[in-house]
Order: sequence, then structure tokens, then C-alpha cells
Amino acid sequence: MKIAVVHDYFTQSGGAERVAEEIACIFPSAPVFAAVTLPERIPPRLKNRKFFTSWMQRLPFMRQLHRMYFAFYPLGVESLDLKDYDLIVSSSSGYGKGVHFRSDAVHVCYCHTPMRWAWEYGNYSARERHGQLIQALIKPAISLLRWWDFKAAQRPTYILANSQNVADKIRKIYRRDAAVLHPPIDIHRFRPASGHDDYYLILARLVSYKRIDLAVEACTKLGRKLMVIGEGPDRKRLEEMAGPTVKFLGRLPDDEVERYASRCRALIFPGEEDFGMAPLEIAAAGRPTIAYRSGGALETIVEGVTGVFFDEQDSESLVNAIERFEHLNWDSAVLRAHACKFGVDAFQEELLKFLARVGMPYGKTSAVEANLKLNRAVS
Repeated sequence: MKIAVVHDYFTQSGGAERVAEEIACIFPSAPVFAAVTLPERIPPRLKNRKFFTSWMQRLPFMRQLHRMYFAFYPLGVESLDLKDYDLIVSSSSGYGKGVHFRSDAVHVCYCHTPMRWAWEYGNYSARERHGQLIQALIKPAISLLRWWDFKAAQRPTYILANSQNVADKIRKIYRRDAAVLHPPIDIHRFRPASGHDDYYLILARLVSYKRIDLAVEACTKLGRKLMVIGEGPDRKRLEEMAGPTVKFLGRLPDDEVERYASRCRALIFPGEEDFGMAPLEIAAAGRPTIAYRSGGALETIVEGVTGVFFDEQDSESLVNAIERFEHLNWDSAVLRAHACKFGVDAFQEELLKFLARVGMPYGKTSAVEANLKLNRAVS
């Protein structure tokens, strides 16, 4: 059996890329397909893997303009040559679901969310600084993108959703059923510290829909220290509104991220996410989360045990939640035990079981499981 792994693109570093990395590591001999890759965005464990990209790889200024090329990605993904593969496992928050494959092959799509910039464009772009000309050009492109995305979502043989929240969206938008498999959390990467320091933490790409502005406003009003780890197009706007207690640290090495995670008072998670891996990573580090009560956070945060919620997506509601949070106590052992339920091993085993049920021969599954056991023993 020939197996291929597909991801939309490797042009940024986020939760979807970490999931794609774990899927690829389950199949160590499988090539990885993507519309575009930037070498510095390929996950470390995949640096030596065989990659196939589309003609989009040759477009000019891809590093700077990869977001502006969004209308080309459907054509790029459809041009990927997968005719020789019996099983395709894709990781998709946008385009990967749309690959073409043989009629007798099986395509299992792990869907992080229906294409957010097509189906939730108003929320996605509300705080983007696009001029009138760009807005006028984008609107018809978004309509075409919705048409293509619905059509592409009918192609996979099976769809897996990363949360019940996303499964509900898939049913509503694509009119398809999806089984739920929560994404893998690298719990071994994070460890609780003996105590914590006096700062709150943001750990995210700096894009407007994540509503990091609420955390910046709330911590500025309260005079609380806020460390912002991450990079993205919204950074300049956020810096302009930040007070002296807010520091932007950019993209940091893993060891520094882990240190900040284990020493923070809490993670602030102010956006509506389809799942959201950061609260579980922070829990693995023994720290709680202050989150907007919506989306995937409802499936990963236990109120009063691993975090607190705020109900209105505004800075005043977040201020109240921070003040309420500061009167509570948190047990790092309980937080870490909660995160362990979402570990990498559980994800790998559940994905293999699903593949065995839907058409991957048990012999192949057993071979992969043996390889996984060997990798775990070595690590």
C-alpha cells in the first residue's frame, strides 16, 4: 500500500502544522504533499522528508505574498499528482481536502475547520487594514472560494473533525458527517515549574480574528504584565494600542516558550477557536487558562479546574474574568492530568484504529504501530 500525507501549505507555524507533523510521523516512509512550502516553516522532524509541491512554489515573492495568493491555492492543490497512492491522509483547514485521487483509493481528511476566510470572512477580516480596492477585489474571490470549498469537501472518502464544534460546522456547511478526533498535544514538551511569575501570557499567531486586542486592552487597563509570544500581520496594530505593561516577544525558540508557559499566571485565550491547542499545552505546564466561552475551548477547559471563562467578547468582560481568576487557587497536578488525556499517543492510536476500520489493511496498521513503538523506545 502506497501512502501519501497532504497538508495545505507550510508557510506558517501553528497548531495545524503541528498536527500535520504528527500525522506524517505515523507514516515515516510517506511523502508529504503541499501547495507551497517555505523551508523555515517545515517542522523540524520533517526536514529530511520527501516533499512534493505545486507550481505555486515558483510564484514570485512567495515568502512575502503567500497570503495574497489565496485565490490560486485551489488550482495549486488540484495539480498535485496523487494517482499512484492508495491511501491519502490530509490535514486541512483550507485547501488540502481538494486533492484529486484515484477512484479506488481512500482519502481521509483531518479537518481543522471549514475554510475560515471563506465562510467566516466578516469575522476573519474585521480588523484587517485592507483598502477599498483590495476589499472590492476580495469579495468576488471569496464567493468563488466558497463554491470551490464546498465542492472540494465532497471529495474525501471520510472526514475527521478536530472537535465536536468543527463536526457541527462540517455538517452545517458541507452537509457531511465527521467523526471527532481531538488533535495531539505534546505533553512531554511542557513541564510544571515549582512556582509562577507575575505575568499573563498570549501564545498565538498575531492575526486579528484571534482577538488578542482584548487581552492587550484588558491588561493595559488593569496594569497587569502581559507577555505576547508570536508573530503575524496584526502585530503593529496591537503594539500601537498596548500600554507599558505589555511586551511583544515575537517568535521564540521552543525552550523559551516552554519556560514562559510554565511560569505564567495564566494563558489568556480571547478568540473563538475551532479547537485551540494552547490551553492544553499550558495545562501540561501546570497553568490555567482564561478563555472566551465559545468554540473549542468548551471541549478542553473545565471551569474552576483548568481555567475560567468570560462571556462577552469585549475587554470589560475579560477584565472581570482576570479579577475573578486572581482569587482562585490552581492545582498543577490536576491541570497536567487533564492535558494528558489529549496526548500524542492517544491521537496516533485512535487515528490508526479509524484507518483500519475504513480500509487500511490491518497488517499495514500493525506495521505502523510496531514502528511507533520503536520510535517511542528510542526517544
